[in-house]
Amino acid sequence: MAVQQRRNSKTRKAKRRTHFKLTAPTLVKCPTCGEYKMPHHACPSCQAK
Repeated sequence: MAVQQRRNSKTRKAKRRTHFKLTAPTLVKCPTCGEYKMPHHACPSCQAK
C-alpha cells in the first residue's frame, strides 16, 4: 500500500480537483404536455394521468 511521503500543496490539490464539479441535468420539453423532463425518459406528469 502506498504511503504519502510529503504533503501536497494547496495548489496541487486544487489542480487535481478542477474536474470535480457538478453539472446541471439536461432537460427537454415533453411534446405532449410541455413540462420539462429528462431526455429519453417517460414524462412523470403524463404517466401519472
